[in-house]
Amino acid sequence: MTPEEEALRLLSGGEVALIGLLPHSSNYTFLAELRHPECTLLAVYKPREGETPLWDFPDGTLYRREVAVFELSRALGWPAVPPTVIRDGPHGTGSMQLFVETDPEEHFFTLRDARLDDFAPVALFDAIANNADRKGGHCLLAPDGTIWVVDHGVCFAVASKLRTVIWEFAGDAIPDELLADVRRVAADLRSGPLHSAMSSLLSPAEVEATARRAEALTESKRFPRPDSERPIPWPPV
Repeated sequence: MTPEEEALRLLSGGEVALIGLLPHSSNYTFLAELRHPECTLLAVYKPREGETPLWDFPDGTLYRREVAVFELSRALGWPAVPPTVIRDGPHGTGSMQLFVETDPEEHFFTLRDARLDDFAPVALFDAIANNADRKGGHCLLAPDGTIWVVDHGVCFAVASKLRTVIWEFAGDAIPDELLADVRRVAADLRSGPLHSAMSSLLSPAEVEATARRAEALTESKRFPRPDSERPIPWPPV
């Protein structure tokens, strides 16, 4: 069993004990401890009932989008999204994501100059997922140097909603190795294990739109440019 598979197993079971609410969240987001006979681990629990209604996303679907993002990143092989599952908790069904230890002082804007190339997969991923809220603070630096990305409740809308602070690659050619992954996943979104996984989490129209975005990127072979009057989320961090 891989570390990721073990994390998914542990996230899916064990007694859930809430430690407290995480600050600066628009929805109810809890730090939780999952207690198993062999170990305990920390997780981020986002219950469906704690979601703030949004005019442009169906009510009660944000937790499913968190899991869909993990499934998409898992299929692509990038970027690093913490293992995430759907399960019951003290406040009902929601997403449960592995909590990763990171440096609270580091984020996209502090890492950009030294590690800009590491954000190319993040920018490309957000274009496929149609991420409407890629803030700089959603990019976290772990002690081992891994850049983790989190907070994906507003992804996968059918209409174009890409809002991100990562526009440094706009119009650039997509590296061949990333393009090969997108081409493979585009086919899997049409008919394959990823199509099945995403169809259990998103509407048929949202799965279709995700496949179309991936296919469009394989045709243009370039990172997208901003296409709206509001291409950057607020606040940016």
